[in-house]
Amino acid sequence: MTGSIYHGQAGLPFSSALRIYEPLEAFPEQQQETLRAAGAGQASRAAVENAELLASLGRITRPDGDPFPTGRTDLVRVVPAPARRASSGAAHEGAETGTAAAAQADRLLYCPSQLVLRAGLAANALMEGIHGPLAQLLIPEEQRDKHQERIDEVRAHDGLSRVHTRASTWGIPFSWFCLFQESDPTDVVEAEGHIVTVRIRTGIGKALERVSYAVAHLALAAPDLDMLEDLTQLTEWLELFHPDSAVELDYGGVADKVYPDDSPLDVRLGIECLAEGDMTGAAAAYRRLASRWVPIRQLARAS
Repeated sequence: MTGSIYHGQAGLPFSSALRIYEPLEAFPEQQQETLRAAGAGQASRAAVENAELLASLGRITRPDGDPFPTGRTDLVRVVPAPARRASSGAAHEGAETGTAAAAQADRLLYCPSQLVLRAGLAANALMEGIHGPLAQLLIPEEQRDKHQERIDEVRAHDGLSRVHTRASTWGIPFSWFCLFQESDPTDVVEAEGHIVTVRIRTGIGKALERVSYAVAHLALAAPDLDMLEDLTQLTEWLELFHPDSAVELDYGGVADKVYPDDSPLDVRLGIECLAEGDMTGAAAAYRRLASRWVPIRQLARAS
């Protein structure tokens, strides 16, 4: 790991991300070469994170007051595709199955940052929220109109409307944990005695199975729960992507405050207890989650 800014991020909000990585063929042809070149030239994952953070800090200090990304460059995160499980078959098919599995393992999956699109969506959400009047002062209409032109250019060039990244500050939505289990591959990134981030990854097929299970049980046991709506929206988002995609939860800097983290287990146990009518067990699971995450969310209002 290199880059003291990426290590510390002092004074910045904890930011976590839920990302979808797709195979190259899932993207428009005009975008595939750009993604392939980005994957071939990527030095390290830490370099990508550092570059994104530096770019965001640079935007808020521009003399012209434009806080939006220009789209001149777009960072791309790349991960190897997980090997598919070999299906049972005749013995003489074993060599072919092994070759296919090796080829699958060598494939790469891509997650473009799409900063132009995401910045536009974030600005719109801010304008429509309770801080809308303040946002209009901070982001003048002229700058918003200019950025809309960038969004139109990106969509015309890439022909891609689905957004591959969801971000959350000051904590991770409980609904995201429904996509993962303790057995999923997990990378713990450490530097200078601190956890820089934790990344959990699973196949999109498994993620959809898990979220569908959660939706089915909550729809029967707790139809008024806000989390049910979150999970429904999450399902609709996942269904937009290629079936060979991977889903990654990137804790970001909050990992140093909460990891080791049993949140995926606690969310799953809470849903199971609700489905079984065990309110005591469900309340216990929620208390464990709250004791872990409420202090993090309270930092958003700390001075």
